[in-house]
Amino acid sequence: MRRFGLVALGAALLFTPFAPYAQDAQTRSVEDSAAKNARQARTVLDAMAQAMGGQLWLNVKNRYQHGHIAGFYHGVPNPGTLEVFDFHAWPDRDRLEATKHRDVITFYLGREAWELTYRGKRPVPQEQLDDFLRRRDHSIETAMKVWLNDPKTILVYEGQRLAARHLTDQVTLISADNEALTIMIDAQTHLPVKRDFQWRDPEYKDKNTDSEEYDDYHEFGGIPTPMRITRYKNDEIVRQYYIDKVEYNQDLGADFWDVNAVARRLKK
Repeated sequence: MRRFGLVALGAALLFTPFAPYAQDAQTRSVEDSAAKNARQARTVLDAMAQAMGGQLWLNVKNRYQHGHIAGFYHGVPNPGTLEVFDFHAWPDRDRLEATKHRDVITFYLGREAWELTYRGKRPVPQEQLDDFLRRRDHSIETAMKVWLNDPKTILVYEGQRLAARHLTDQVTLISADNEALTIMIDAQTHLPVKRDFQWRDPEYKDKNTDSEEYDDYHEFGGIPTPMRITRYKNDEIVRQYYIDKVEYNQDLGADFWDVNAVARRLKK
């Protein structure tokens, strides 16, 4: 019995140490797999950046777009369209001029916004501002210029999916604040086809999905630009933006972003 006990003890001492080693090997395998997946995701995003114009696109200072917006309610288009003149300057300046006379102007500067008419200046309603900021914070531009440069951002390659009748590579970025953004990128052209993110309704606490689809790319100054942008909320179409004209890196003038100066001119 004593000999059996010694043999059992020896066997325990011989084989027990292998359990932690096996766990370490399994952990390393999982970490290696995650790192490989992240590298694949970055390769897809790098290819997208190159297809969009490379450093020319990444270093754009401002963009001007002229087009028409069609609204939808429960998937049914509203009558007519709204003519818009849309200016964006990286990182957080936007100016939207509406109507043919360009006499209704909305500024989004930083985390604040104002609407200007001939009657003067008033703050944009909070719900409208929150909606705009969510979309700007989760834009492809922000993902590539901010999220991707943060070492704490997690990249996940999720394989190939169909989106808007295109075969795409799907990549999700998860920020340090645990915000997620999914981009579906055409497997052949490497141009973005769709962008998704989710947000929780502050009142009802349920999750909503905000999506944009990009189509009909044309090149302006070496930068491919979608001429049709379709927005969805919870898979229901809410807006289509048909773009007629695009210009990049304009000289906008010294007081272009001066809300008060523009408001004074509208009053005259």
